[in-house]
Amino acid sequence: MRPTGCIAMKIAPSERRGARRASRSEPVIAFSISGQMFAIGANAVQEIRTTDSVAAVAVEISVASKPKVRHCLPSGRGATYIVSGWGHFGLSASRPAQVILLRNSRVGVLVDSIDGMETMRILMSLPAGFCGPERSWYRGVTIFGENVVPVVSPSGFLSPREIAELDAGSTSVPDSKALLGGMAEGSLEKAE
Repeated sequence: MRPTGCIAMKIAPSERRGARRASRSEPVIAFSISGQMFAIGANAVQEIRTTDSVAAVAVEISVASKPKVRHCLPSGRGATYIVSGWGHFGLSASRPAQVILLRNSRVGVLVDSIDGMETMRILMSLPAGFCGPERSWYRGVTIFGENVVPVVSPSGFLSPREIAELDAGSTSVPDSKALLGGMAEGSLEKAE
């Protein structure tokens, strides 16, 4: 007899665990934020830049409903919004050194480091414990060596609706010293 409130769990056979072996491997870029490793499909990345290299063109913005977005890169096709990686994932504050600009998107992501290219040979479904908004953040998880690594979904950082809200509601902060949260200190975003 099980104690009250306990749920019996049964291990599923391996073919039903949600693991998908790709018919071919996929190159991914491994990166870290606040000591946590993540991966993103290499085909989803347009460019990787240092935070210093975007200092001259980024503009600080303020949208109360989107505190994870504090900067944008103005362009003719609409602003590219820079998402704080640690703010998005709910991690401890960090000092990002690089920006991953996503392909066919108006989104960039602040990351602490690029850890290199990896080959993803298996993509496993998210465990059932991922039941909130984080389900849209990830494609699944993969394994690099003995590490389980979340594979992010490029569309999970900002939805088209959120981008429209940012377009409609952002207010630029004209103070050039405030650009990029204190680039004089060498960071696109100050850790708070």
